[in-house]
Amino acid sequence: MSYPQQHATGMTTHPEMAEMRERLERTASSSKVVAIEGLILLAGLYAAISPWVVHFSGQPSITVNNLIIGIAVGLIGLGMALAPERMFRLAWAVAPLGIWLVISPWVVTATHGARAGIIWNNCWVGGVTALLGLTAMGLTIGVTRKPLR
Repeated sequence: MSYPQQHATGMTTHPEMAEMRERLERTASSSKVVAIEGLILLAGLYAAISPWVVHFSGQPSITVNNLIIGIAVGLIGLGMALAPERMFRLAWAVAPLGIWLVISPWVVTATHGARAGIIWNNCWVGGVTALLGLTAMGLTIGVTRKPLR
């Protein structure tokens, strides 16, 4: 018994998909985007190693927090650099991770409080990460919006 073949009629065959892909590739290969991707990667790496740079000694919960969030941000930055056409829309996740880095010293170490160095470190790296995430989001919005005619 033979079944009739079904043709794919999803969004992949839509005429505007090729145009959207071309605009995304053009924007993803611009020098601004490459710089943002690199800075996101560096911010993630610094957030991951910052517990040992700033000496978060005696505070294992904030150490693990920064390590995990830093690795996540770094992987997003690396993914954006290696496969921008697939990862560029995930850039929106960087801003909330940066905001979490800012508030995490008070949330994670609520029982015994964080030292001033930990708070300053997380506020700076979190603020920079959130700004980079917002910038990447702005570039994403610029790619996905259709120009008015």
